[in-house]
Amino acid sequence: MRYKKLGGSDLKVSEICLGTMTFGEQNTEEQSHAQIDMALDYGVNFIDTAEMYSIPPRKETYGKTEEIIGNWLHKTGRRDQVILASKVIGQADWMPHVRSGKACLDRINIEQAIESSLSRLQTNYLDLYQIHWPDRKTNFFGKLEYQHVDQQATTSIEETLTVLNDLVESGKVRYIGISNETPWGVMEYLRLSEKLNLPRIISIQNPYNLLNRSFEIGLSEICHREQIDLLAYSPLGFGVLSGKYLDHQPARSRLTLFPSYQRYNNENGVAATREYVNLALEHLLKPAQMALAFVNQRPFMGANIIGATNLEQLQDNLESSEIDLSETLMKEIDSIHQQFSNPCP
Repeated sequence: MRYKKLGGSDLKVSEICLGTMTFGEQNTEEQSHAQIDMALDYGVNFIDTAEMYSIPPRKETYGKTEEIIGNWLHKTGRRDQVILASKVIGQADWMPHVRSGKACLDRINIEQAIESSLSRLQTNYLDLYQIHWPDRKTNFFGKLEYQHVDQQATTSIEETLTVLNDLVESGKVRYIGISNETPWGVMEYLRLSEKLNLPRIISIQNPYNLLNRSFEIGLSEICHREQIDLLAYSPLGFGVLSGKYLDHQPARSRLTLFPSYQRYNNENGVAATREYVNLALEHLLKPAQMALAFVNQRPFMGANIIGATNLEQLQDNLESSEIDLSETLMKEIDSIHQQFSNPCP
């Protein structure tokens, strides 16, 4: 397992981060704890979660993932061996069960969210606290073609950043990050940090995989020049890049259980996936491992957030850290990308 310092921080994180959104929905507490144990055995020291998990979000499982991780931390006493990250949600009128449907990124909401997360996680601090998505209406979760909304009721980034600063000063949070953000959003956080002498973001958690390399268009240069690292989520495109959905719909798989999760399963996405799967097999690689190894090798990467629903999947994903793709293979991947450019943004 390789490690690097995240952004401009002193957090030395493993290049593989354990994603946990299945904990409490597709995975029981016992299964979830077994995943954490295996990940740490492979050298992972970075765990990512969020207040809204499990996924898909619903009232019955809100906060369940953090509770499961907290129980593991309490049981094992290994808090000092993991870098722990969580997130606070932005505006979400589609989740009325979170703070009476009035969730946003103002002081009251963030302070309530952090206290609840710390309680569920059974810890008195987070190494990284992230804004899950912006309060404003903009391009995230696959949305393209930005449409400006005048006079939108939204919390200013300045207020959000000021609250995060107070959490850092109180010792409840060590570093801050953002997620599902745009180039403008990143630069606004940086501008306000410099202007007001507030903490700088060290990471951005956005989707990145062979079917969606849109991060490279506007964000990669910003992150390189400003010492912000990408925490890539959905590196397998909801499992699509494993190839398991090409010719059938496996029972108990995510897209079978939750058919609304079709972001990476459109016509061009399926065609591109078939090309990537065939390329992996030609090089005697498992398709999922090739897709993950590609993400691991990107120069703007802080960590690759993997997830699994069983230990066999998790082991395959973890072993991607042992694979180095050749320059020839990377060129072949880029050739497919030129043919199917970001089919699933």
